[in-house]
Amino acid sequence: MAWSQRWFRSMWQALSKEVRQHVGTDQFGNKYYYIPEYKNWRGQTIREKRIVETAHKKEVDYELGDIPTEWEAWIRRTRKSPPTMEEILKNEKYREEIKMKSEEFYKEKLLSQEDLLALPVHTQVKGHASAPHFGKEEPSEDPTSTGQTFQPGSWMPQDGKSQK
Repeated sequence: MAWSQRWFRSMWQALSKEVRQHVGTDQFGNKYYYIPEYKNWRGQTIREKRIVETAHKKEVDYELGDIPTEWEAWIRRTRKSPPTMEEILKNEKYREEIKMKSEEFYKEKLLSQEDLLALPVHTQVKGHASAPHFGKEEPSEDPTSTGQTFQPGSWMPQDGKSQK
């Protein structure tokens, strides 16, 4: 961080009456702070803030999963109190157990179903459902013509009415 940014930040913190309370640090080195509600120099009430100072200073280095779910829930205000390290480790162990159990379950399920699975049947697909002849006999590829048998005026409507 450049000296000008550090100077600006220190001046801002001095003028804004923003008091950070360090709440905790996670196993990745991220630091979590709580800023209680306060009034700024203009008399406006600024609501409480919950912020994280990441171990990776660049946002491009930051990926999903770099903040534990318990801390993310605290940041987003879905939980009131910040998590303890014991709680995070307990939940991490529980997630690993569930992952192992699900892998075992799917392995057992696959082994038990190998005998039940039928051999795949080869089906022949003829045409496509959007084709005009789907479900009917396929049209012949041999050329046909009515040139020898066609007689003009030979066709009459079925209901017996003729056009004049």
